[in-house]
Amino acid sequence: MTRHLAAWLLAGVVPCAGAALPPLPAGIVDPAQGASVSGISSGGYMAVQLHFAHAETFTQGVGVVAGGPLGCAEGDVAKALGRCMAHEQPIPVEALVQRARSAAQQGQLAPLSQVGAGRVYLFSGTRDETVRPGVMDDLRSFYRAFVPAERLRERRDVPAGHSFVTEDFGPTCAAESANFMNDCDVDLAGELLGHLVGSGQARPPRPRVEGTPAAQAFDQRAFVTGHGLAAEGRVFVPADCSRERPCGLHVALHGCRQSVGAIGSDFVDHAGFNRWAASNRLVVLYPQTESSSPGNPRGCWDWWGHDDARYATRQGPQVRAVMAMVHRLQGAPADAPVAACITASNWTHYWADRATTDGFGGVRAAGSGESLGWWWQTTTLREWPAGQFRRGSCD
Repeated sequence: MTRHLAAWLLAGVVPCAGAALPPLPAGIVDPAQGASVSGISSGGYMAVQLHFAHAETFTQGVGVVAGGPLGCAEGDVAKALGRCMAHEQPIPVEALVQRARSAAQQGQLAPLSQVGAGRVYLFSGTRDETVRPGVMDDLRSFYRAFVPAERLRERRDVPAGHSFVTEDFGPTCAAESANFMNDCDVDLAGELLGHLVGSGQARPPRPRVEGTPAAQAFDQRAFVTGHGLAAEGRVFVPADCSRERPCGLHVALHGCRQSVGAIGSDFVDHAGFNRWAASNRLVVLYPQTESSSPGNPRGCWDWWGHDDARYATRQGPQVRAVMAMVHRLQGAPADAPVAACITASNWTHYWADRATTDGFGGVRAAGSGESLGWWWQTTTLREWPAGQFRRGSCD
């Protein structure tokens, strides 16, 4: 509901502003230690995209739970739902491999030698009917084109559905789970981290810490406006990580309908990453999506192009936003903002709260007050920071 319609229906009612979110800490991650990334479902697809786009950062590799090959959907939601989830048709693995090679040669992805230098961990529940095990078979074949066999590990024997399995959180393994987490007596987070950051061991080198504190909220709007990302992200910082003693980094990506806005902190605090991170000096970054109707009502990561056609490359807005968060943690210079960008008539901008009117047909951008001309004209607006609109172009 826009503020204009709300004013007519709820005259005199003013919503309370939420408390300001703290910034993401800067300089507490050591780039020299490398980083790893993992995700489930749409987050699994995004983890693959981040790995191929920035393998120079994610030198330790990638963990994928119920995901598929890079570019599987080819920008087509029908292919995303069909071959890339239900596996109703074969996934053209060899064609996707060749497309990745071409994109890397054009600089849209990281050099593929850097992809091959990392490790890969793959997990699929035997009862997963959402992203069927055949999709993971194709993901294995895809990665085998780039990564030596000894660097790839799989876990395919757990009778779980479409979920991130844990050792002690969630309903029983075979149960339907509203938060897509099941207690299967399997420490998936520990196995995943052990392969990626523990020199290929079954567990990270130091024991996990029980009773770890909750991850903390931070303001994602410092890095991005729009593009299906929420205002609030989460980050887990061990007590002994600081600018003076920086730590390693793992990026953990939730799946569709699994963000903090959808299920609270279940995934963030109970997937199991934090208990291992506390003893192994790992910061865990949990970027967060939000629903963005009509193209993304379930709050999925962009792995089929619902937000931007460049979603699977270095220039994908969500890829750029996550990397801006990583660079902040590393203490690097601030990245250029990933701004929301909308082209529409000035009248549409007005009704969507992106513009105001002077009452005589003239329209001004909300926040900046920049003149946009008359109400019937068309303007491209960029939003940065949140609530501040200016004329611009979509980069």
